[in-house]
Amino acid sequence: MARMSQGEHARLLRIEEGKEPVEDVTPEKLARRRARANIPFYPRTTYFNNQASRDGIRHFVMGFGDTNPLFQDEEYACGTKYGGIIAPGSFLYTVAWTLLGAGLTGVHGWYSGGDWEWFRPVYADDRFAAVGIIREMLEKTGRMAGGGTLLIDYSDKIYLNQRGEITGMEHYHTVRAGRKEAGAAGKERKLEKPTYSKEDWIKILDAYDDEELRGADPRWWEDVKEGDELKPMIKGPLTVRDMIAWLMGAGSPFMLAHKIQALWEARHPRGLEYVPQTGERDVPELVHIFDHFAQTIGVERAYDYGNQRMTWLIQYFTNWMGDDGFLWKVSGDLRAFNQIGDITTYNGKVVKKYIADGKYCVDIEAWAHNQRGAVSMPPHISTVILPSKEAGPVVYPNPSPTLMKEVSKARPLNELIAEGKLV
Repeated sequence: MARMSQGEHARLLRIEEGKEPVEDVTPEKLARRRARANIPFYPRTTYFNNQASRDGIRHFVMGFGDTNPLFQDEEYACGTKYGGIIAPGSFLYTVAWTLLGAGLTGVHGWYSGGDWEWFRPVYADDRFAAVGIIREMLEKTGRMAGGGTLLIDYSDKIYLNQRGEITGMEHYHTVRAGRKEAGAAGKERKLEKPTYSKEDWIKILDAYDDEELRGADPRWWEDVKEGDELKPMIKGPLTVRDMIAWLMGAGSPFMLAHKIQALWEARHPRGLEYVPQTGERDVPELVHIFDHFAQTIGVERAYDYGNQRMTWLIQYFTNWMGDDGFLWKVSGDLRAFNQIGDITTYNGKVVKKYIADGKYCVDIEAWAHNQRGAVSMPPHISTVILPSKEAGPVVYPNPSPTLMKEVSKARPLNELIAEGKLV
């Protein structure tokens, strides 16, 4: 085996003044990425969880502040229809929240939202594999790239349990731009860190106390009315501690240690982010921990993970629907960066109730804003299936035949590359 020190390694690249190693979007990278589109594959590895263990579920919900006993309390959960602990659907983020192997290494990306669909609950002890399908990529100009090219990168992640059932999937999108362009644009710079008075903290603590958690009290479809408003739910003020707690529960494909990190850098020598203020370079995820790293890509302070904010939105619905409901679809987009010190408040209202193929459905429009009044998640429609007083328990949806056929063709990424079917 070749020694790391004999090849092109991230730590051996020279940093010359005025010639920082910043990766750009190139025609070659775009061609490689597009050549991988619409070919289902199993990624090289599950980067954090491949099983929904009881401890793993507990660590995950603790990592984003969800107090629902259905996800942690064995005695309580055994008294529900599930007969034991389940996980929120967002637990699937811990199996894979981005497609490793999609290309464009070194080009900074912001998870900017997605469209989730679930078909079965995530039970404790379920085991999972992920199938990735790279989809289209759109080019546009945007302020985040200083008027230069932004790439809107779409992909699907499909999650199969140990029985081969498709438990859920997300069609997600990532905004990509060269770090140099994003840093020069400075779209999210010069925002003062908010401070909160004693009176402000009284309101924050009251909002946490007033958080709705339906739990064991069934929310019947017949009792829901179009126009019903959901109680607000808050998260924040955001701290670095929140990010570390999130990582402890959700994991990361980049936060690695010692030799394992060195091996990753050998495979991706240009995958690190360089910070001129400190002369350091490290994994791009440090934009969520250190202000200097965030400033390199045009944001004033460290900011939240996109899938972290989506997980809060998912919690908003699971809190509302109660133990007997089923979260079928969630759509969300991320707009304003949620920076250290910011508060995120979720609001929603019922916009439609209907019956579809035996499923008693409720459509909810939900959105989020920060303490400055800026919309951090614009309004989108999500769908909950509720129990019915007349028809009984929820009926679970099924994946489409088209999706099932596509997933059945998935093969390991390494095999597809070795055979020349992926470049």
